Amino acid sequence: MKKSESTLRREIEALKRKLAGLGDMRPGSVTIQTRKWGGEYCQLSYTHRGKGHTEYIPKKSRAVVERQTANYRRFRELIQKWIDAEIELCRIKLRETDEG
Repeated sequence: MKKSESTLRREIEALKRKLAGLGDMRPGSVTIQTRKWGGEYCQLSYTHRGKGHTEYIPKKSRAVVERQTANYRRFRELIQKWIDAEIELCRIKLRETDEG
């Protein structure tokens, strides 16, 4: 079912509000690494500007970093929805221009 221009505009505005409320974010994923000689540590791995990065994360900060990476995944999801809505909106406008 095709959406109307006004419906798409409302969806885009809702997406913008959600994006504005995301909070701190960073790309990557947190994993627990095990040392050969015993013990574990948390590690954040991500790619930024084409380069891989790895950071040590203190265990006490793990929950904060996991929340930041979750916010980043949500950010990417919302941006994709926004782009999809904008493409559809542009198609509607183009059709109206061609018909008018």
